[in-house]
Amino acid sequence: MAVKIRLKRIGTKKKPYYRVVVADSRSPRDGRFIEEIGTYNPLTEPAEVNINDEKALKWMLDGAKPSDTVKNLFSKQGIMKKFHEVKNTNNK
Repeated sequence: MAVKIRLKRIGTKKKPYYRVVVADSRSPRDGRFIEEIGTYNPLTEPAEVNINDEKALKWMLDGAKPSDTVKNLFSKQGIMKKFHEVKNTNNK
């Protein structure tokens, strides 16, 4: 089972709001998911991003791949840096 970390749209028309979820890659965008790990509101200035760092790191260490947009959000939050640090210390 390929697991992805991606955005699930829950906003109304012209007012997007997203949940950051862990889901099977075969499930639809707004369909079934395994776990919710955060939210993203692109309409606020600056964009509001709330992500549980511990859950995101746990899922990525277990093999979940973030989508391109989620990877950018993680980079801005510093989660990708933490992930690479943890991954490199585990390999040594």
